[in-house]
Amino acid sequence: MSFGYRPDVTILHDVSFVAPSGSSTAFVGPTGAGKTTVVNLLARFYDVTSGSIRIDGRDIREYTKDSLRRTFGIVLQDTYLFSGTIKDNIKYGSPDATDEEVARAAAMANADVFIRRLPRQYETVLSENGGNLSQGQRQLLAIARAILAKPSILILDEATSSIDTRTELHIQDALLTVMQGRTSFIIAHRLNTIQGADTIMVVDRGGIAEQGSHEELIERNGEYSRMFANQLQRLT
Repeated sequence: MSFGYRPDVTILHDVSFVAPSGSSTAFVGPTGAGKTTVVNLLARFYDVTSGSIRIDGRDIREYTKDSLRRTFGIVLQDTYLFSGTIKDNIKYGSPDATDEEVARAAAMANADVFIRRLPRQYETVLSENGGNLSQGQRQLLAIARAILAKPSILILDEATSSIDTRTELHIQDALLTVMQGRTSFIIAHRLNTIQGADTIMVVDRGGIAEQGSHEELIERNGEYSRMFANQLQRLT
């Protein structure tokens, strides 16, 4: 597929890959390389300029946008929560879920512990966009929401640069839970968090510069290997 926000400017050039059912695919690369654009096209926030994206062999443009997006669960770093109770926020994509199902999803997302400590627990009313919760707590609620919705495909932006290390571990553990048995696409910012991905794609200048497992890319000693070494050096 190729894509441009304007007809005369192509920003993704002949991008092609296959993600088997149940696999995890991570996109890494510099800011502006096209990582977010790729996943926006997957969820059909935009349509490709040429080529196609297919799910189970069928062009996604043959699905209605509503039915297509019900297939996806999206967890972003900047989580959106609306005014209402914690329970209502978790049930957003599954309004018919029972209280027991909500609590079970929250427990799987490592959110139940902090919710139980709140005076009104699941009936706690959130301020606009969850302003009375920490950033990590908001993200755990978003993961619980995704678990409850039971999507078959996940899009994860798992950047945790402004979250403390302990909360980051809770979030990473919750993400592993929600990814089990689902096809996952991860926009990776911290390379150490996606070493276990089935396929890592290095996106650069609108194309796929490298792809393979972590071990394969390290052995290749190319762009990914340099990026990983640089991040590791900054952490030590």
